[in-house]
Amino acid sequence: MLEQFFDTPRQIQALRNGPSGALLEGLAQELSRLGYCKYTARKRIRAAEHFICWADKEGITPGSFNEQAVARFNKHLRHCHCAAGYGRRNRRLLHYARSFVGYVCGTGINVGRAREAAPPVLLAQFHDWMREQRGTADRTLNNYSIPLRDLLKRIGEDPRRLDAQGLREFVLEQNQNCGSAVVKRCTAAVRMFIRFLIAEGKCAAAMDAAIPVVASWRLAPLPRYLQPEEVERVIASCDPNSPIGKRDRAILLLLARLALRAGDVAQLRLGDIDWIHASISVSGKGGRQTQLPLTQELGQAIVIYLQAGRPQSDSDAVFIRCCAPFCAFANQVAISTIVKRAMRRADVAYASRGAAHVLRHSAATSMLRHGASLQDIAAILRHRSIETTRIYAKVDVAALRQIAQPWPQVQPC
Repeated sequence: MLEQFFDTPRQIQALRNGPSGALLEGLAQELSRLGYCKYTARKRIRAAEHFICWADKEGITPGSFNEQAVARFNKHLRHCHCAAGYGRRNRRLLHYARSFVGYVCGTGINVGRAREAAPPVLLAQFHDWMREQRGTADRTLNNYSIPLRDLLKRIGEDPRRLDAQGLREFVLEQNQNCGSAVVKRCTAAVRMFIRFLIAEGKCAAAMDAAIPVVASWRLAPLPRYLQPEEVERVIASCDPNSPIGKRDRAILLLLARLALRAGDVAQLRLGDIDWIHASISVSGKGGRQTQLPLTQELGQAIVIYLQAGRPQSDSDAVFIRCCAPFCAFANQVAISTIVKRAMRRADVAYASRGAAHVLRHSAATSMLRHGASLQDIAAILRHRSIETTRIYAKVDVAALRQIAQPWPQVQPC
């Protein structure tokens, strides 16, 4: 398989005869399967060759490849004088080496940033408890882990070192220069973690009351939304003749017509679409399954993408990356990025974050203006409580105008 990426027989033979040549041959086969182009695959194989040669000199066998070895390799790159001319200044070289280690260890060739180290034991137990007791999604637990790792560094995984004053100081220090959304996420993470410790008998009861409450007023802001003509401009901005345009148009229609969350689209699988009964199964917050209608417009857009825009892939995700490796999106951030680009093409103002959610708000606002009740909108948006849906009543100007009281006339003094 090395012949697919290298033209010189001498270089191919040198790769095969070098240390762990079989690993490089296997890596080339995996890169070919994932659809990598010749240039990128060659870069990755050369980086793997560099790592193998360095590891052989250091006495590190392939069975000992791990993140610690990658860290040592990073130090080597700063003062690399290898005669083969691998190019230590290539900023992607370390990423390619880490990706190769992931392939050797059986965890796959990673696409984005490096995987985080395994969570501490107490944090892993908290994750298991949250999944079992509350059905919390992994992406939420990953967000919770950011402040909790810092908390565990303080207590050294010994819950007995926690006290009310220390918890308050930790939360206040963590959120000195953060926005309200980050502050709320931090306090929620610490509060749930303390409740886990209380349930497991590892912390004093009522300790969660020591965590400061972030001042907020429920449903105070107005939902950000687009006018119907702006939504149509965003959808029409996709090129219907390109594979990326076919994919992006189907994604935008799901967001705009069914008011899906970005995470719902990223997690959508081929088996979730029931073509016979024209429905889509969506797994929302807490793992709740909901059946939503598959309209003619949506179904046709998805079919066009699957038949003429989706690259061949072993992944069962409906929407996959447009460049190698052809796999599912890592998270909902990619979906929001697609929406931002579409809004930019359509010359529609968008927020710095939460662009995909603006389409969700726009769909709910449009339904309300067309006479849908809050109960119907809550069912489509899959809100647990009608109280959450009430925020859209603020943007129903026509209905508000009917109940508005006349401004009292004040007699001049």
